[in-house]
Amino acid sequence: METLFDQSLIDTNRRRALAGQPADFLLDVVARELAERLSVIERRFERAVELHGHTGATARAIVATGKVDAMERVESDARFAAPDEALMVSPLETVPLEPQSANLIVSPLALHLTNDTPGVFVQIRRALKPDGLFLAAIPGSGTLQELREVLLAAESEIMGGASPRVIPFPDVRDVGALLQRGGFALPVTDRETYTVRYDSIFPLMKDLRAMGMANPLAGRSRRPLTRGTFLRAAELYAERFSDPDGRIRASFSIIYVSGWAPHESQQKPLKPGSATMRLADALKQGGSD
Repeated sequence: METLFDQSLIDTNRRRALAGQPADFLLDVVARELAERLSVIERRFERAVELHGHTGATARAIVATGKVDAMERVESDARFAAPDEALMVSPLETVPLEPQSANLIVSPLALHLTNDTPGVFVQIRRALKPDGLFLAAIPGSGTLQELREVLLAAESEIMGGASPRVIPFPDVRDVGALLQRGGFALPVTDRETYTVRYDSIFPLMKDLRAMGMANPLAGRSRRPLTRGTFLRAAELYAERFSDPDGRIRASFSIIYVSGWAPHESQQKPLKPGSATMRLADALKQGGSD
């Protein structure tokens, strides 16, 4: 397994963000969206678990739907707990739940930072009771594409070469394949893109640090960018991605995921050979000679 992310640095970034003044607007958006998607499902969930939700906003939004009897949280550090809140402590890539013990598992904005993402999906599916539901929000390709482009361009221009400063994000198809590989039934993925505007690149970078999203790549360059490189990146950002009022755009493309632990009551595809009409006949009916 390739070690893409430095897990100890991710933990440090997330704790530092929590200790400061977190920029949690994106997490709040995702929490509302996941809760809205859950609210239209006509059933209750006895035991729900939030995996690494940072501020707990998603857990609170899920509880507010009235669809769950009990909500628990898993985090990488006990300091993520609210006052008097019980918290299961576990690394980002470990799901500390007994097999078939939860009815609902939600993961807001964390699975893009796992090295063994297929393994985490399998752990989640195993922890769900039959007909249990998995909901997640995962930053996908297109996220911070503007920042990625201008940092690479500025560093190449000034330093004569560049190293990755923004992590790679998965494609919708990749996430769909992970659901199927993990053994989930009725998998669904879709994407929403949110555009956030800033006065310049510098408040954007500040927000990313306050989200715990500073560069955690294991192969990152240890050489910090110079002030001149950042100033050039700011110029390029303003030239390429600004609106008429001068403010710049930052894209966050979020992949929303749902999948069910298999159960005999669920709809299943027709068995091969069970169709009542031959494909060739259907094609003939759909066209003309």
